[in-house]
Amino acid sequence: MESVTKNRQPTATLRAMIERAYGADLVPEGDDFATELTYGFFNALYRLELRDGRLVVLKIAPPAHVEVLTHERGMMRNELAAMALVERESAVPVPRVDHADLSHDLVDADWFVMEHVDALCLGIAAETGELTPAEVEVGFERLGEANRALNAIVGPHFGPLQGPGFTTWREASTATFHGVLADGERAGVELGWDPDVVRATWAAHADVLDEVTEPRLVEIDLWMKNSMIRDGRIVAVIDHERAMFGDPLIEAGLTGLDLPVFPDPAPFQRGFGLTELTDGQRTRRRLYTLWLAVVMLVETTYRQQTPEQYRWAREQLDVAMALLGRARSQAA
Repeated sequence: MESVTKNRQPTATLRAMIERAYGADLVPEGDDFATELTYGFFNALYRLELRDGRLVVLKIAPPAHVEVLTHERGMMRNELAAMALVERESAVPVPRVDHADLSHDLVDADWFVMEHVDALCLGIAAETGELTPAEVEVGFERLGEANRALNAIVGPHFGPLQGPGFTTWREASTATFHGVLADGERAGVELGWDPDVVRATWAAHADVLDEVTEPRLVEIDLWMKNSMIRDGRIVAVIDHERAMFGDPLIEAGLTGLDLPVFPDPAPFQRGFGLTELTDGQRTRRRLYTLWLAVVMLVETTYRQQTPEQYRWAREQLDVAMALLGRARSQAA
């Protein structure tokens, strides 16, 4: 996926990064050691072959001069903290981090290198037909199981892992939601809705957020494309940069409950252990769909995405607002 946030680097810099992480003896010869992995939206990602033949993955945060959403600032450090937490507190597999560099002396951003996981990306394999529909269904169910295990980790506060922390989920989620709306207003993003109407829609239902009393680790971005599968098992979960402490109902695998353009969540729900939703849970889930829709729409400007992506995101926001009782005639 194309985005101005992708911090691509020349071969010479990639060599220097390998030397920093693994030593001069493992810097490869030739110029064909790096392959850009293009399916992500945010960071630059490379598969690197070291001189000894070992494969590793390099991840580079956006350039310092590129403006990102407020909650996206410092996300790579949040990801490193999340990976360490998951490795320490659960049995869910995450790639081993070999080296993290936060100095900004080789490139103008945080970066780290991790082990290369020899497995299929569940989401991509589903799209390309490398897995049968039955295998995809099993994989999605296994992803739900893994997500439930991650949600068992209890945090010290609500909100971002490293702060700012909040005492209630209503405060934490509302602060992030309002931040995204403010980002959109600052960049002149046309939502198709008056931002004050969107804020009022959230506020009208925000009391249900008080049902969440325990801060659980939530990934938020754990789509099928952020999981690796081999022999019917999830062997790695990747891209933890948006993780925070909050409500497990916000997890990406449940998005299809509200937005039909996303996969049917039934297999995920089986693994996740979610059957019928209470009225309060249903409303919370719809609030998180509204949150996601606003993020997807505002991102199109910050990442300079295509007009087609913008139109698609606006359609999803219309669906989310309708689910919370806002008719299209109330948009302006």
